[in-house]
Amino acid sequence: MTRKLISSGSRFEAEMAYSRAVVDGEWCFVSGTTGFDYATMTISDDVAVQADQTFRNIKAALEKAGFEMADCVRVHYLLPKAEDFEPCWPVLKKYFGDVRPAATMFVAALADARMKIEIEVTAKKRSA
Repeated sequence: MTRKLISSGSRFEAEMAYSRAVVDGEWCFVSGTTGFDYATMTISDDVAVQADQTFRNIKAALEKAGFEMADCVRVHYLLPKAEDFEPCWPVLKKYFGDVRPAATMFVAALADARMKIEIEVTAKKRSA
C-alpha cells in the first residue's frame, strides 16, 4: 500500500510543510492537533472546549483517512500547564472511554499562547 497524506485544509499545513495525518498501510499517524476551529480559524479560551474541538479535528482527519477513533492505539497530550489537564478528563473519556489507548501527557510550551492543549494520535486498523 502506498503512503497517503491527509489535509484538514488548514493554512498551517501548507505553510509549515506537514500533513494533518499520514496513512502508511494499516497505520495512521495524526500530527499534533490543537483546538482551532478550522472553519472559522477561532479558538476558545477554555481548555476543555479546546480539547473537545481538538478531538473533533482528529476524528475528521481519521475519518478522511478511513479510520475511526476506536482504531487509536496511542495518544500524546501536550499542555503548557499541568493543572489544565484534569479539566479535560471528561472530554478524554467522551472520546476514549471504551478505546483506552496507551497515553502520555507532556508539559511543554506550544507554538501559540492561545493554545492550551495539543493532541497527537496513532491509529492501527483493527482486524475484521
